[in-house]
Amino acid sequence: MASQDVNLRQCDAKATRSGGLLTLFRRLRQPAAWRNRNRELAGCENGQSLVEFALVAPIMFGFVFGLIEACLAFYTHACISELAREGTRYAAFHGPSCMTSGGSSCEVTATSGTGSYSSVNSYVTGLGIPNLCGGTVTANTTYPGGEAVGQPVVVTVSYVFPYHLPFVTQSNLTLTSQSEMYILQ
Repeated sequence: MASQDVNLRQCDAKATRSGGLLTLFRRLRQPAAWRNRNRELAGCENGQSLVEFALVAPIMFGFVFGLIEACLAFYTHACISELAREGTRYAAFHGPSCMTSGGSSCEVTATSGTGSYSSVNSYVTGLGIPNLCGGTVTANTTYPGGEAVGQPVVVTVSYVFPYHLPFVTQSNLTLTSQSEMYILQ
C-alpha cells in the first residue's frame, strides 16, 4: 500500500507538470471496487440484444412476408387483366364474319362448344398465367348488344387468390378484371 501511495503521488506531480493529464490520473485513483462494479454492470447486458431481436423479429418478418403477399396480389391482378384483354381480342376477331383461310367459319357464338361462349372462356382459362399462389381462374363472356359486328363483347376474369399472412387466418381474396372491345369482323 505504501508503494502505491508513493506511485500515485509521483503521478500527481507529473500530471500537474504536464497539465491535461491530471483528470486522467484522478480517475485512476478511484478505488478498485468501483472499477470492478462498472465492469460487472457492463457484463449484465450480454443477453439484451438477443431479447430485442426476439421481440422485433416476428414484427419484421410479418411485415416482409405481408409485403411479399401484396406484391403477389398486384402481380396476379396484372396477369388476369391481360387475360381479360386477350379474351376480348379473341372474341372481337372471331365475330360472325370470321373466315379461316380454308373458307370455313371461325365464328364464336353462343352455340359454340358445350355452353354459352365456352370457346372464349376455355381460350381465356387455357392461356395459362403463372399461377404462383395456387388459385383458380374463371372467365365469363357476355355480348350486351348481341353478336353482330360493331357490338361490344365483355370478358370478365375472376381469380380466387389465397393469401397466407403471418398471424392472420388463411383467407381468399377474389380479384376481378373486365375488358370490353367491339366485334370487328
